[in-house]
Amino acid sequence: MIEVRELRKAFGTRIAVDGLSFDISQGETLGLLGPNGAGKTTTIQMLTGLLRPDSGEIKIDGVADPMQTAVRRRIGLTPQTLAIYEDMTAEENLVFFGRLYGIQKSVLQSRVRELLDIAGLGDRKREVAKNFSGGMKRRLNLVASLVHQPDILFLDEPTVGVDPQSRNHLFDCVINLASSGTTIIYTTHYMEEAERLCDRVAVVDQGTILAIDTVVELKRKHGGDASIVVEVGRDSSQRERVVDLLQGIFPDRTIRVEDHRLKIQSANPIRDLAKLADSEIDPTWIELERPQLEDVFLNLTGRRLRDS
Repeated sequence: MIEVRELRKAFGTRIAVDGLSFDISQGETLGLLGPNGAGKTTTIQMLTGLLRPDSGEIKIDGVADPMQTAVRRRIGLTPQTLAIYEDMTAEENLVFFGRLYGIQKSVLQSRVRELLDIAGLGDRKREVAKNFSGGMKRRLNLVASLVHQPDILFLDEPTVGVDPQSRNHLFDCVINLASSGTTIIYTTHYMEEAERLCDRVAVVDQGTILAIDTVVELKRKHGGDASIVVEVGRDSSQRERVVDLLQGIFPDRTIRVEDHRLKIQSANPIRDLAKLADSEIDPTWIELERPQLEDVFLNLTGRRLRDS
């Protein structure tokens, strides 16, 4: 459905996108996960024809120019910056965007009602958008990109600054769109969004893709070892005794002490848990912590996701 090869874009001396290559299958949800400034939005702008790349190739369903009218009619874009008219009502916003696409009035009326219901704004349809909460504006921003029923949808950080209820509502919308066969490209710097919504995730930083795979495979390949967490009482002498016992069982490991929690890195947690079960240690709790997406990003970049 979408093929990207060696995509590059610079603004003066700053390289925003530096040789991105990836494919997206029809009906797939691909997440671009990375910090602000990683090149995600610039990539989206090139894929939707808003920016010309300096070099590289983009093909959407075999067509090499995303600026062609026939291609753009198949694309929906929910930009990070709100693209609604705040002095217009929710209903007027959707009618306006529908008319831009030449949708017939009779069809548009039912389509607008459907989208207002999807956004949870049916009872606020005649209220001007400037009176809406941030989450309501984000929901209207999303459905405005769906008026013409695109089969490819670009979502650029669609949940920034919204309340938890609106985030969950937006998540449900994305999941429903994906289940209907819409191809979705979703940019975010929130780990849980990428994990919950995306079939595959591309970890992006400084304009390059560091790794691309399913979340499970990213964790397996780049997440590092699991951690066995042993909780003991808060008595310092008891804790020191358990540390000594653990060091005897795992002489080649570092035992991290975090108050009454002791952590041991483990490449083979099943084997190591069996060793603990056969030992003299009588912990209050044992827990296995598996690698998370944040561990993947840290291991790939050497630092945690930043907000700016």
